[in-house]
Formats: sequence, C-alpha cells, structure tokens
Amino acid sequence: MAREDEYDYLFKIVLIGDSGVGKSNLLSRFTRNEFNLESRSTIGVEFATRSIQVDKKTIKAQIWDTAGQERYRAITSAYYRGAVGALLVYDISKHNSYENVERWLKELRDHADSNIVITLVGNKSDLRHLRSVPSDEAKAFSEKNGISFIETSALDSTNVEQAFQTILTEIYRIVSQRQVNDSTNSPNSSGGNSSIISIDPTKRTTPVSDTKPNTSCCS
Repeated sequence: MAREDEYDYLFKIVLIGDSGVGKSNLLSRFTRNEFNLESRSTIGVEFATRSIQVDKKTIKAQIWDTAGQERYRAITSAYYRGAVGALLVYDISKHNSYENVERWLKELRDHADSNIVITLVGNKSDLRHLRSVPSDEAKAFSEKNGISFIETSALDSTNVEQAFQTILTEIYRIVSQRQVNDSTNSPNSSGGNSSIISIDPTKRTTPVSDTKPNTSCCS
C-alpha cells in the first residue's frame, strides 16, 4: 500500500454549496469513514486527503471543504484556484439549497479553471420522506449544464464512495489523455496546455497545490 507521501497524481477537489447541506460530512465520510450528527458549520476552509488507485496509479485527492455562509465567500473564492474537480452539493430536503445551485455554479465557473470537472450532488438521500427536490429535476439541470449528477447520503454512506471515485477517475482520464497528446504533438513540450491540473506526476514530489491553507485568514 502506498505511503501518504507517495503518489502519482495530486488532484485538488472543492466542495461547494449552501451551509448545512452536508459538505463536511461528505468529506469526513470519504476520507475517514466518519459522520457527525452535530457537525458545526465550517469556518473558512478546511481540507483532508485520501489516496485511491486508478489504473495502477496512486491518485491523491486533496479535498477542500468551503464554507457556505455568505460572509466567507470572499475567502473561499481564492481556494478555487488550482481545483480540477468540484462537487456542487445541495440538500434534497431543502429546495432553497437546490435553487442556489445555479448561483454556485456561476461562481465556480467565474473563479475556477474552465475545464474543471463538476458533479452535482443531491445529499441527504436518506431523508426521502422529506424530499423537496425531485431527482428528475436535478438530473435535467445537470444535463442542461453539461455536468454529472448523483444522489448521496453521508449518514448511511450511500454513493459517497462512488461520487468521489467517479470524479477522480474522470479527471485522471482527462489528464492522462492530455499527457499522451502533449507527448505525441510535442515531445519536448513543458505541458503548457495542461492547465486543467496542478500536478507533478513524480512520486515524492510536492506540487504547488500540496500546501495547507493559510489558517490566519480564516480565524
């Protein structure tokens, strides 16, 4: 099993969406298999990491949990930089959180790389008796905007693993294909066209994005 400091690719993923939709519990469920019923709102930005295997390559995911409160938006917008994937999360039992998805998507596309891979996540699928956002409605929205869609439950783990595995695999496929194309088109190229990702495919090397957030800005 690969050590934490050994990986082939580092992918920065951001979790965005309204406060209270379950972003922090999605993060803790995927990275530590934990769930906290009394989870408090994230202040500023937090992140955790986990490595997975794709095509015998070690993919290290650096997942950033951005606060959903309006007063922190100026802080969190800076953290879109370098992100190659995003999970845009809403609560299936709170239609207002779904209504704000369009605004979050616009903000993401304003601040992030234009090639970022996005998945719309309807969280808290365990609250099916309180559902206020039909799956078909969210699926139609995702298709219209060219993004993927999945429903999850951080509480009972439904589709959490699949949501992260799928987006990380998609990013890997895009990046590896670009590396093949760059190598074919220009063997001596420095990879100037691969702005989708901030990675160094060499193990034991610390990429630019492999840094902890400046917590002084978020206290």
